Amino acid sequence: MKFNPEKCAIADERMKPFIDADELWKHLQQPKPDAARVREIIAKSLNKERLTLAETAALILADEPELIEEIKNGARELKKKVYGNRIVLFAPLYIGNHCINNCKYCGFKASNKFAVRRTLTDEEIIKETEALEDNGQKRLILVYGEHPKYSPEYIAHTVGLVYGVKKGNGEIRRVNINAAPLEIEGFRTVKESGIGTYQVFQETYHPEAYKLYHPSGPKKDFDYRLTSLDRAQEAGVDDVGIGALFGLYDWRFEVMGLVRHTNHLEAVYNVGPHTISFPRIKDASEFDIDPKFEVSDDDFVRIIAILRLAVPYTGMIMSTRESARTRSDCLEIGITQISGGSRTSVGGYNDEIHEDGGFDSEETAQFDVDDRRTLGEVVDWLISIGYVASFCTACYREGRTGDRFMSLLKSGQITNCCQPNALLTLKEYLNDYASPETRRAGEAVIQAELEHIASDKVREKTREYLQTMEQDHSKFDFRF
Repeated sequence: MKFNPEKCAIADERMKPFIDADELWKHLQQPKPDAARVREIIAKSLNKERLTLAETAALILADEPELIEEIKNGARELKKKVYGNRIVLFAPLYIGNHCINNCKYCGFKASNKFAVRRTLTDEEIIKETEALEDNGQKRLILVYGEHPKYSPEYIAHTVGLVYGVKKGNGEIRRVNINAAPLEIEGFRTVKESGIGTYQVFQETYHPEAYKLYHPSGPKKDFDYRLTSLDRAQEAGVDDVGIGALFGLYDWRFEVMGLVRHTNHLEAVYNVGPHTISFPRIKDASEFDIDPKFEVSDDDFVRIIAILRLAVPYTGMIMSTRESARTRSDCLEIGITQISGGSRTSVGGYNDEIHEDGGFDSEETAQFDVDDRRTLGEVVDWLISIGYVASFCTACYREGRTGDRFMSLLKSGQITNCCQPNALLTLKEYLNDYASPETRRAGEAVIQAELEHIASDKVREKTREYLQTMEQDHSKFDFRF
């Protein structure tokens, strides 16, 4: 009997493991698709339909240069259709690097005797947040090692601290979390603090590879980590973020794992992940990784393009691990959110903390950063290549999360919110933080992008808000 991989999938159940490595590999062992099949799959994605595992595998297997270009062009067209020219900006804020795991690829690992362990005090968290607000940041992701001191109650406490910092016109409007998996009650505690997205990256979806890279600590439990975002959904945290650390295992398998995870969340909770992240292995203190699964720049771009087509509506995040050149290449084919002016060390944003702490910030860093441009330089760059640098947090603050957000996105109605809100937050940045040259260039982008707002009513209301903000810089935080 001919193998039918679509009928061999593990059934999706609430809080039950769903990865079958043999199933994913069997998809990847199917014959290479011909050009007609690849074009058929691209057309389905351009119709904004999520791809199956078999269809995703077909795009992976299509490795002829001409077909790779067609896949990238399809991703480019889809990105433009769904997201337009908007690129959302954020920054990570590392709260503490104490950790009881021994992940072989991470500078935080417990066995790293060279790491300087540090958890920010409340006063230091406030200073870091003020430094980020001084640069114009509105969205943060708080990052924690996995350690008992970073309990749900502590995470909720630090979220409250960050939200409470107001400096000038600066404020943090969305706090996302990257931390250890929690139990359902723990997720409820964190949700009550007003978080946006909760990220848990599986790192690698291959169980045996996972075991190799996580020899000790709570993180060694593959299934517990795999089902962590099920527990988040059960607790009402309906914006969750997934990711794989490319370079730990075969990238083709990891792409399949990410799509399988997406399928699982949609099947059980009627909403896929809010975001997918694409960290790629970078050097870290006490680094211990076999380079055989290293992902080239060309393959990394392919990964972004394939996943953009596989999950048309999911936000896609790229960090400053990547170079400015790589980030530029990936923006147009799929990436929707990037960090700017990032530090991956504890206390890395505020010079006063660094000096008082008496430590080298590199000794508290999780990994090396490649794109070291400031937020202002990243905004200048985005504007110069025709993008709208967006600091929008409106959907989260208006309760448009989870399946409510996805239903608006799929219907196309969200464009009457996203486009004007992006322009309004860019205007805020220009008023409060930009140089005169950036302000002039940004205003030109705003005027050009206003014409892309479909609704006449929304367009005119946006003009009205922009004029008000131009006349009085104390007027801000308008949103749809």
